[in-house]
Amino acid sequence: MRESGRGYSGKGSKGERREKMTIRYMVEIYCRGHHRAGDGLCEECRGLLDYAMERIGRCPYRSRKPACSGCPVHCYRADWREQVRRVMRYAGPRIALRHPILALFHLAGVIRGKWSVTPPKKGEAGS
Repeated sequence: MRESGRGYSGKGSKGERREKMTIRYMVEIYCRGHHRAGDGLCEECRGLLDYAMERIGRCPYRSRKPACSGCPVHCYRADWREQVRRVMRYAGPRIALRHPILALFHLAGVIRGKWSVTPPKKGEAGS
């Protein structure tokens, strides 16, 4: 599922692109396991992924982006945040089997984010 036209790849810092790739794979794993949507995503999961991509793209931390779970800023609305948590709880252990390198980068981002998140400098906020 390579979708470059919807903001899923190509733009942003390396960390931002990796975060987008991680959430995309996690949503795919979740949807396949819960909704059996076949090759693509069901409408609900497509909406969640579109929303997540938009929010990641607007993250005020940009180049120093921590994993969302270790971030002091909550970019997601409460209802979407709960859905993303459900997806990550289900897909987190499974992504390690399908995409082990990506899972390690994500884990490192979670650990690093909890230790050293500093607020963005003035003028660095997301657009």
